[in-house]
Amino acid sequence: MYNIEELKDRLLSELKEIAEGLGVTSFNRLSKQDLIYKILDQQAITPPEKLPKKYKTPARNQPVAVVDTASTTANQGLIDFDTATPVPVISEKAPEPVLALEAAPAAPVTRPETPRRQATRREPRERTTTPVVREEQNREPRPAREVAPPAEVPSVPTSEETPRQERENGTAPESRQPAPPREKRDREPAREPSREEREPVTALRENRENVQPVAPTPVREPIAPPVRENREPVQPPTQPQPRDNRETVREPQPPRENRDNQPRDNRDNQPRDNQPRDNQPRDNQPRDNQPRENRDNNQPRKVNNGQQPNNNNINSNNFKEFDGVILNEGVLELMQDGYGFLRSTYYNYLASPDDIYVSPSQIKLFALKTGDTVKGQIRPPKEGEKYFALLKVDSINGRTTEEIRDRIPFQHLTPLFPEERLKLTTKASQYSTRIMDLFAPIGKGQRGMIVAQPKTGKTVLLKEIANAISENHPEVYLMILLIDERPEEVTDMARSVNAEVIASTFDETAERHVKISSIVLDKAKRMVECGHDVVILLDSITRLARAYNTVVPSSGKILSGGVDANALHKPKRFFGAARNVENGGSLTIIATALIDTGSKMDEVIFEEFKGTGNMELQLDRKLANKRIYPSIDVPASGTRREDLLMDKDELNRVWILRKFMSDMNAVEAMEFLKDRMKGTKDNDEFLISMNS
Repeated sequence: MYNIEELKDRLLSELKEIAEGLGVTSFNRLSKQDLIYKILDQQAITPPEKLPKKYKTPARNQPVAVVDTASTTANQGLIDFDTATPVPVISEKAPEPVLALEAAPAAPVTRPETPRRQATRREPRERTTTPVVREEQNREPRPAREVAPPAEVPSVPTSEETPRQERENGTAPESRQPAPPREKRDREPAREPSREEREPVTALRENRENVQPVAPTPVREPIAPPVRENREPVQPPTQPQPRDNRETVREPQPPRENRDNQPRDNRDNQPRDNQPRDNQPRDNQPRDNQPRENRDNNQPRKVNNGQQPNNNNINSNNFKEFDGVILNEGVLELMQDGYGFLRSTYYNYLASPDDIYVSPSQIKLFALKTGDTVKGQIRPPKEGEKYFALLKVDSINGRTTEEIRDRIPFQHLTPLFPEERLKLTTKASQYSTRIMDLFAPIGKGQRGMIVAQPKTGKTVLLKEIANAISENHPEVYLMILLIDERPEEVTDMARSVNAEVIASTFDETAERHVKISSIVLDKAKRMVECGHDVVILLDSITRLARAYNTVVPSSGKILSGGVDANALHKPKRFFGAARNVENGGSLTIIATALIDTGSKMDEVIFEEFKGTGNMELQLDRKLANKRIYPSIDVPASGTRREDLLMDKDELNRVWILRKFMSDMNAVEAMEFLKDRMKGTKDNDEFLISMNS
């Protein structure tokens, strides 16, 4: 049975004969490598008793002394040839001649072979010597090399002489390899017959015949770099098999048949095999001792490479975990799939990079709804994730998770008239809020409407109301919702009011107006369910109704002015959500409504909302044209059930004042009030002065 090394040393023709004997099919088209594996596979499946006898190499392929220039020069130095004896070359099938040398008397080395095989090897040597000599005469002599006496088969070393000493003495390093591997290498050159290989062989033959055994020439010195000498200290050969180990390591190199295509002179110049490193396995050699100038400075790098896992552990330990460190909050918006996101106020509760993912399990666990203000611990997104994730819920709408589970839905809360008054008076010179406190007071849960013509100062009035509420009632959560307003007014409102400003300017789409208003209303409802007092200042409800009219699907019923019959349903739900809730909590909505804009749609919208509010404040264009601010039409303004918000004495004095101004128009009434209020610091002092 053949092994792979024996098959690799065979010629292709010999491999085909072996394959034919084993019964391998379709082997003529296979390459040498594939044929070797095919033979090995066939041997594995064939019973041992049915295997043919081991194919022996013909006598022509086994000369007494065959020289493989690639192996001898590269692995054991140059060999001195006997110029007096013609060199036999076997070239029966392959055109490539094989150099055969007789052993010199100085260093006779014989191969452990039978006499019968040696006798059969002498006949073709005499038969094929002449063609080689003829071809060698046409070649030029090449530079001389260091030569050694012919030593065909290396035997087991018997001395401790180093390879360098062997080269100086002109002897071949006999301790490179055991005899059997050497026999395989001697047969190797006859595998690839080609013209390119034949030319270097003949040139080398001519070169060696013309050179006498002399001292080593300077040609050998540049072949062995000084750095190669530092690769490892020179040691005497102790084992005959390091070369086998080296061949095992060098298996990834190109196949031998491809190496034979190179010029043999160039292969002789390879200093790798002439170094003492061949006497030890390559596995024992450190890789960092390669011939480079800076290799001596690489000691720290070797230590770092060895400690690389430790450095990774150190980095992983130093990496700070941010899970649960960051606290954040947002308004929950539920999706159809069950999960939700905490929207940020800075992006007007719309989708943004600051959104926090809330899992469906958390939503079910805490019974979360759209509009809940959730505050908790979050973690950064992991690899493959896009959003921050909510880890732990600390509070919902300012309440603990246990209190939230027992809350009553907003639609089941009992609505009541406003009973607690929101005091708007702040400064003596702020006449707008002082007049509202007297004639149109606002309570917690009020549904108020500011009816205004264009350019009457409704936005400024809203700003003064917002500042007064935030100053006098810090317990109230105040939100300002600006729909379809100018961007500069949004900026001014956000900078001048201590409240949460949510805006959708006129350059945005109607869908954005509707979405923002819906989530603001949901947030207010959830806070009322938890017992909070919430105030929403809306500017304006007319523009919001226009946006709903654009978004709502057509019902086929169109009112006058182009208003769809179903378009005003959701705006009414928004405005009608304002109420005072029994047992705590209230939602106050103060909205502005536009009239006299020249649009029939605005008139229809106002008429629909006219009777829904329980507080109405009228602004007059005539006062604004005269630059009388606040331009409030006092006789037309008022609050339903104001007796619930004012004490009896104050209520009586206000009624007397109303009777006194009943004959006055809006301009006269405002001028009268401003003149009487200038000398007083608050409304109580103003009402007391009425007795005089």
